[in-house]
Amino acid sequence: MIIPLEWMPPLMFAGLVVFMIIGYPVAFSLAAVGFFFGFLSIDFGYFTLPFMQAIPGRVFGSILSNELLLAIPFFTFMGAILEKCGLAEDMLESMGQLFGPVRGGLGYSTIIVGFILGAITGTVAAQVIAMALITLPVMMRYKYDMRYATGVLAASGTITQLVPPSLVLVVLADQLGRSVGDMYAGAWGPSILQIAMFAAYTLYLSIVKPEAVPAVPRTLFGRALLVKCAWGIIPAAVLIFLVLGTIMMGLATPTEAGAMGTIGAIVLAVVRNAPLTKFDKFAFGAGCAAAVLGSIIGYFAFKSLAFQGAFTVMFAAIVWLCWRAWQVKDLRSLIVQACQATMRITAMVAFILVGATCFSITFQGVDGNRWVEHLMSSLPGGVWGFLVVVNLFIFFLAFFLDFFEIAFIIIPMLAPVAQKILEPVVGHDAALIWFGVMICVNVQTSFMHPPFGFALFYLRSVAPKEVKSSDIYWGSVPWVILQLAMTIGVIALPQSVTYFLDAPSNVDPAKVRIDIQAPPAEDAAPPVFK
Repeated sequence: MIIPLEWMPPLMFAGLVVFMIIGYPVAFSLAAVGFFFGFLSIDFGYFTLPFMQAIPGRVFGSILSNELLLAIPFFTFMGAILEKCGLAEDMLESMGQLFGPVRGGLGYSTIIVGFILGAITGTVAAQVIAMALITLPVMMRYKYDMRYATGVLAASGTITQLVPPSLVLVVLADQLGRSVGDMYAGAWGPSILQIAMFAAYTLYLSIVKPEAVPAVPRTLFGRALLVKCAWGIIPAAVLIFLVLGTIMMGLATPTEAGAMGTIGAIVLAVVRNAPLTKFDKFAFGAGCAAAVLGSIIGYFAFKSLAFQGAFTVMFAAIVWLCWRAWQVKDLRSLIVQACQATMRITAMVAFILVGATCFSITFQGVDGNRWVEHLMSSLPGGVWGFLVVVNLFIFFLAFFLDFFEIAFIIIPMLAPVAQKILEPVVGHDAALIWFGVMICVNVQTSFMHPPFGFALFYLRSVAPKEVKSSDIYWGSVPWVILQLAMTIGVIALPQSVTYFLDAPSNVDPAKVRIDIQAPPAEDAAPPVFK
């Protein structure tokens, strides 16, 4: 019996669902389904065996040589280092001192710190665990509503999925074929709007149920408070500028910025935790001063020579600090653990990519892309019908699949259709950026709802025994609703994404004048050359 060609794409999806229900690892499930239907298609005559040679060709040509994906281990390593160096603790303590006397102050502090940490770590696990260990005991001590406390901690941890330089945005940019800088620019509007919505919900609770979010007395005042806040915020701000600024200004690729951020994280960990001598502090200060001075001189004169000299001195200072870090036992455990976490995540992403390649090559061979395009373009409601159905589809997929699996399997299939359908609404260049940011906002909910709400699992693993699991799950409900409202907002207001992408034009079309020289008459005398 020969299975008709038009049945093959839906059967591939059904086979993948069966593997997921069984609980088999997704990376190997993708490869198994791809190879099974691939050899079945060869037997049916839908394509020949040489077609399957595209799998190793794409793995070695498009994946292993993709420089953009090198940003993943760099950002992961940077986040792992910052998770352990005490930065989150200092930030939460300083924000708690600043906002504590206000009702809901600890909630505002958690939201703001989640936003800042999201811009420098990029990992949900690191944020949720770090903030829960530090803030949850304080919230319990001052009788915060337990459902609000667990909900705001879990939701603030998922902010990292949307705030640049999120790994999610890096992967989406790669799968959609758009620049990471544009994806970051498009994500800023929804990121800020999401923070405002979280803060507005906290304000609402402080008004209608003030006993749920009580004020916390401040223990620092004046200069001591100012120093505490500066020490908690300025290092993070510098690191954010180093990583994001170089990418968005076009001074470095995401991989290069990730490498600089990794070095910055190590330096920050050393400065904050290692017992430095006066010589160490002098060497590091001199290196940074030389870099700043050399950059200023290089901007006006000597150019590359001054830049090279400045950064050579700074690099030498950084190498010295790294050597001092390796001599400190606690920091040397820290670095080894960060390397192990980075290797685990990178290996997971690599295996999912290879499995997704096996699946997608076969899917293309049986005209799966045409099937998806026909299915999506025939939906009622035009553009808005497409957006609603796609978001509902991805929302339910997120109950069972991780973001990386959704990005590598579903996004490449939907991208051509999205470009074609959304282009008339926001233009050619912004269509896939809008689509990608919208998917990113939607996928955030996967960390907050059952059965695989990983943010809830992370919170449960570090929460005291007095915290009930039911409080953790019920506490997430209002925040999931807020995230879904964000998704609807991005659909209804594409300007929230495209505003930072639209470059204003200084040319007035009404004043444009085009002079066209009339062609010479046929009977005109030929030109005379001298």
